Amino acid sequence: MRYIVKDKELILKFMPGKGSWTYHLEIPDTKDIKGNWGSIKVSGFIDNYPIESKNLLPLKGQDKILSINNTIRKAINKSGGEPVIVTLYIHESADQMSEKEIIETMKESGVLSEFEKLRAEEKSKIIREILSQQTEEKQIKILVKCIDTLSR
Repeated sequence: MRYIVKDKELILKFMPGKGSWTYHLEIPDTKDIKGNWGSIKVSGFIDNYPIESKNLLPLKGQDKILSINNTIRKAINKSGGEPVIVTLYIHESADQMSEKEIIETMKESGVLSEFEKLRAEEKSKIIREILSQQTEEKQIKILVKCIDTLSR
């Protein structure tokens, strides 16, 4: 489970005329999360009210936003301009590899010992590069290149 915000105070925004997005939360530090509408789902809590599998709206070059519907607003007794405490984790896509799967693939390919010899920053950079790819196909291409390099 990867938290994108944990126990953080955010302001419930009110922007009339935005349809489902009239009331929303801007989720900080999310502009680099890749995905399009419907592919970025989060769950967690808003003022201890549980939310399940809600879509984040990607905005080009901006942090993602989360629509806060009337049901949630009534449950937390909040309206636009008021602070809320937010904890959200992002659902890992089933069609992408996890870090555990990357390490297991390296082990099965016989290069894990070479990978483990790298400095922590280098290992982290490789894992981040693979995980940042939008599709499993792209992840596999980067992983294969990494395995080729480590096997030399």
